[in-house]
Amino acid sequence: MDQMLMIKDLKTQMTRFMMMYKFALSELETRIEILQEEFHLLHEYNPIENTKSRLKSPKSIFEKLYRKQTGLSLTSIRNSIRDIAGMRITCSFISDIYRISDMLRNQSDLNIVEVKDYIKEPKPNGYQSLHLIIEVPVYISDRRENVFVEVQIRTIAMDFWASLEHKIFYKYNQEIPERLLNELREAAVSASALDHKMERLHDEIEAIKEEQDNDFSDELLQLLMNNNKQLGQIGLPNMLAEFLDDQFTK
Repeated sequence: MDQMLMIKDLKTQMTRFMMMYKFALSELETRIEILQEEFHLLHEYNPIENTKSRLKSPKSIFEKLYRKQTGLSLTSIRNSIRDIAGMRITCSFISDIYRISDMLRNQSDLNIVEVKDYIKEPKPNGYQSLHLIIEVPVYISDRRENVFVEVQIRTIAMDFWASLEHKIFYKYNQEIPERLLNELREAAVSASALDHKMERLHDEIEAIKEEQDNDFSDELLQLLMNNNKQLGQIGLPNMLAEFLDDQFTK
């Protein structure tokens, strides 16, 4: 009977433990959604193409504990495994990766405790991504807990390469022939070159768009000045109100 109670108690503790990571992911997902909406409204551009979240299963957690040769307590798990909760953010451009990282840094109650920049220093196999370990505050009925969440931020090209590399890796039972390893590294270099080329094209197009917007703004200002008498004190506010209403109902 005592053994059954111990098992039941352990199950309850593990459920509560995993619940905190689930809540931390929900909290971070909400913040990312707000940043997306804000950026879209203010800049008419969204740096985030896609997000995906996941929680490690208890089985994979204990397997990782075994590999690390650490204790089995929940405190040990919390301190030694920091990727129980994970989020992957996919962007169009490399500059977006660092822009999103900065936006997360600017949130005062998020604590970035570790950064691994595999973009500036790719892994030997060619893997590129920005990894952040973030402490996310979770508020429950009787306390606040800070929970680790791993955030990986990468471009579409980086994500495509990583997905295919993962499939090949497991197809060959983690023993990939040297020829394929070399081709994977070459593919990673090609993906990186594509990222930089698309970034350059994006910057050039944005510069043209900004110049056109400035010309339009000058023309609009001149039009308003020329027709100021006809607009009167009521007409102009009405025009501005209609413009703002149109922007927020798109």
